[in-house]
This record gives sequence, structure tokens and C-alpha cells, in this order.
Amino acid sequence: MEHIVGELPKTMKAAVMNRPFDIEIQELPVPVVGKDEVLIKVMAVGVCGSDIHYYEHGKIGRYVVEKPIILGHECSGIVAKIGEDVTRFKVGDRVAIEPGVTCGRCEQCKSGRYNLCQEVQFLATPPVDGAFAQYIKHREDFLFQIPDDLSFEEAALVEPFSVGIHAARRTNLQPGSAVAIMGMGPVGLTAVAAVKAFGAETVIVSDLEPKRLEAAKKLGATHLINILEQDVDEEIKRITKRRGVDVAFETAGNPIALQSALRSVRRGGKLAIVGLPPQDEIGVNVPLIADNEIDIYGIFRYANTYPQGIKFLASGNSDVKFLITDRYSLDQTKDAMEQARTNKKESLKVVVYPNGLL
Repeated sequence: MEHIVGELPKTMKAAVMNRPFDIEIQELPVPVVGKDEVLIKVMAVGVCGSDIHYYEHGKIGRYVVEKPIILGHECSGIVAKIGEDVTRFKVGDRVAIEPGVTCGRCEQCKSGRYNLCQEVQFLATPPVDGAFAQYIKHREDFLFQIPDDLSFEEAALVEPFSVGIHAARRTNLQPGSAVAIMGMGPVGLTAVAAVKAFGAETVIVSDLEPKRLEAAKKLGATHLINILEQDVDEEIKRITKRRGVDVAFETAGNPIALQSALRSVRRGGKLAIVGLPPQDEIGVNVPLIADNEIDIYGIFRYANTYPQGIKFLASGNSDVKFLITDRYSLDQTKDAMEQARTNKKESLKVVVYPNGLL
């Protein structure tokens, strides 16, 4: 489908969160691009768990909403204008937007671990505005062209998918591995597709919602555990013939799930902590970690994952389109947030379309 970006408007609509539970559609100036920046007409934005957390509580850990903010960071769109030094894009290009713009100069950036940059400007992380707006500007080195056969919705999913790629890389996941993933929210579900892409053979998933477990099966999970009906520890022992899994991902941000993930790992295996629990400190079995030489990896966002994520989702090896269960216009952003917040039984991924439903 051809999109022609004509004369740019001076103002645009944006969904502004004034305070928790209060989202207002406002008319704001269209951003002015700098020399190395690109103006993007935003076509699709996924609602993320962090958006819901800010909407509900006004903060996540040390990140506190102190003034009105535009949420949304899983996004894609069309290049509407380019700064004078931009060389990689032209008007009309379809792009996936990597939301974290880093300094490029610090020790972490120089070493390739730019997700740990302390100067990062990450969309929808206070005080930086996000993508529930008709236009945003973004530095060109954090934009990635997408093929014509990858939808804007799928391109927005590259963001949560990147977390799974990063966790698989951090744990050096090998083909033929046995993996357990605790929690089948959108990050857990896309992690299933990621570990399958890395060649995992046995993929055990747990959750309490049947719809999410079925979605995991479609993405390649080999064993489903409903935590309301089955004992997770016993099931994993049975499936792995008491050996345990090579790698466990905890994506739910649940203390009980974290302890269960730790117990699921074989001697000499690995645990990746992806989800963030409400409390800072959780008791874990230290002798178990030491006796079994379990490696524990903290997972913070991702780095250098977008090209690989786009290629994989464009390959069609894993159909992720079915994950998008709810679609809303920009005017309905509050409804979209409420749907994602309250309907975890039926909703998998809620998407907002700032320039109209596709």
C-alpha cells in the first residue's frame, strides 16, 4: 500500500496523561526536527505493561511521572520529513522505531551495551514523551526500514520481541536447548518466538490464563503448564526427566514465578530475570544457586536487536499477527489502556493507531 505524506500540518493530536487514569486528547505543535532527526507519522503503537504501570501508578521504580506525559513506545510509522544531515531515509519510507536514543559516547555505548547508557532518552519514560501522537521526531540511527510485507502492527512488535532476543543472546542460548518461560504476557509470548528462532527444542511455558497458553502453543511452545491446575516444579521435573531446563526466563515480574524459575534450572544452567516485581527485594535460595553454579542474568531492554528482529518477523517463520486482539483510534487511547489493564483474560496485545485504523 502506498502512503503519500503530503503537506505537513502545523499541529497534531496527542493523547496526554495528565495524571494516573486521566488521559486527554490535546492539540500540540508538530515536532521540529533537528539536523540528524526524522519526523515520523506514527501508524501503530502497542500498549505495553510499562504504559499500564504509569497509567495506573504514575511511576515505575525510580521513574516518576511529575508532569503530563505522552505514553507509548512500541511503535512504527512513515517518514514524513528528514533533517538536513539525514542520509539513511527518505520521505515515505516505512520504519520501525527503536525507542531508546542513547548518547553514543559513554563506556556502555562504546562497548555495545548501549541499553545501559545513563543518558538514554527512552520514549514514554519520564520526562520523555512517547508515541501516542500523530507525529514524533527521532534520531535517524534508531530507525530501521521495514519491508513492504511487514505490517505496521508487526513492526511495533519488534520492540517486545527484542527483549526475548536480548535474553537469548545474554544467556548464550544454544540450538537444541530446553527452556522454561514463566509468564505469558506479551513479552513472554514474544520470548517464545525468540527462543524458537534461536533453536530451542523444548519450550515449557506457564501462566494462569488458558488463552495465553494457547497463544504460546501457536508460537512454538512444546509444553503448557496452567499454574492454577498443575504444580510447575513437578511438571518441569517430569518433562525434563528430572534434569531441569538449560535456561529459564522469568517474564511475569512475580516473586513466586521467579523462585519457580530458579528451581527449574539444571545444574550449571542459567536464569534470566526479565520481569520486574512490585517489590525490590525477594528471598531466593542462595545454597541452591551456589551448589548448582547457576548463572543469573539481569535483562534490561535490549541492544543491537532491531535488524535481527525485523528479519525474523518478516520471514514468516512465526506468525505473530494473531497476538493483536484489540484495535483503537488515538481518540480512544484511554479505552485502550483500560482494556489492556482490566481484560488480561481475553486481550493479548492492544494497539493504538494515531493516524486512523489501518
